[in-house]
Amino acid sequence: MTLRAGTMRLSCMFSSILLFGAAGLLLFISLQDPTELTPQQVPGVKFNIRLQQPHNGFRPGSSQDGDFKALTERVTQDLSSRSQRGLNLLVPDQAQAHLNMGTHLRPRQRRRRLLIKKMPAAGAILANSSAGTFVRPAARALDSRWISLHQKQQERKRVMREACAKYRSSSSRRAVTPRHVSRIFVEDRHRVLYCEVPKAGCSNWKRVLMVLAGLASSTADIHHNTVHYGSALKRLDTFDRQGILHRLSTYTKMLFVREPFERLVSAFRDKFEHPNSYYHPVFGKAILARYRANASREALRTGSGVRFSEFVQYLLDVHRPVGMDIHWDHVSRLCSPCLIDYDFVGKFESMEDDANFFLSLIHAPRNLTFPRFKDRHSQEARTTARITHQYFAQLSAPQRQRTYDFYYMDYLMFNYSKPFADLY
Repeated sequence: MTLRAGTMRLSCMFSSILLFGAAGLLLFISLQDPTELTPQQVPGVKFNIRLQQPHNGFRPGSSQDGDFKALTERVTQDLSSRSQRGLNLLVPDQAQAHLNMGTHLRPRQRRRRLLIKKMPAAGAILANSSAGTFVRPAARALDSRWISLHQKQQERKRVMREACAKYRSSSSRRAVTPRHVSRIFVEDRHRVLYCEVPKAGCSNWKRVLMVLAGLASSTADIHHNTVHYGSALKRLDTFDRQGILHRLSTYTKMLFVREPFERLVSAFRDKFEHPNSYYHPVFGKAILARYRANASREALRTGSGVRFSEFVQYLLDVHRPVGMDIHWDHVSRLCSPCLIDYDFVGKFESMEDDANFFLSLIHAPRNLTFPRFKDRHSQEARTTARITHQYFAQLSAPQRQRTYDFYYMDYLMFNYSKPFADLY
């Protein structure tokens, strides 16, 4: 009897220990912060722009987890500091409260909690939005421009991806060659790749890259010829294959585009309505010889005086007397956006907001803003939609339609509206 009683007592003690252990585990789980159990990259709220920071200790090629941490820790000071430059970005009170709540946590835990708490609940902003800031309906301190700029980026990239999937289905399976990246400029300090689209602010963007690289202290100090004919900025195709692929996979890739008809008129005005020692003899003479009946000997000698209608004839001719030029080539050919996954797509029409938003994201110096000066033909008005319509009014309806068809992929990929009602 004594042995049996001892055995029963041991069994009861063992059972009690198990029960206490299970209860303790349940209590620990119930007290655990649910944000610690949440995946860091929740589908639908991922911030797709790869943020880069030259001095934060991230290795080249670090995962987007580091980029998320950079955003959550520095979005307050970096974006607020640019409010004087036109963005006027504020952080909501709730996000600031979350910053204060995390001070007692270890650094890695604090960053993770801040990230997840800043993510919006489903439908908090828009049904299909993936903005990275939680919004309270009554939060008046929230500046909507931060959300708007982020949403625009998501929408632009979505439209571009859908157009590529529909019309360029084989592009994703092609290998990147040096030709595909020949228009991409490299800025290693801030790990930025910029695809140059002429007549879409490229001169000033290259000035910005030179300041970021430490090659100049101010964009105003850089002459036009230094920008375009110097060798200060490296092109991506000058690196070996490993260097190209490494930068494509780890750097922030961006391009800026412009309404195609407006970009075309801007290029024509710049290259053919002003003295030019290259475009007149190379393009002008060939265009006049082919498309102008009874061209004067002087015109054929100099190549000056090309009319817009003659220029468009050359553009649409499948047997052009002289080849294409980057100033009026398709963006889809210049930058290969169906092959290269760009992180940021800006537009010339919203240049100031887009450019300064991008500079905030890469943690550029706070005194660096995108320059707006016009360094060539500065006394002449910029090409606008009104001026563009005046030039295209010189064309017949079929010519306008064929020109629209020529740039159709650019219109589709970058979500520009038809510039004339009679286009289809």
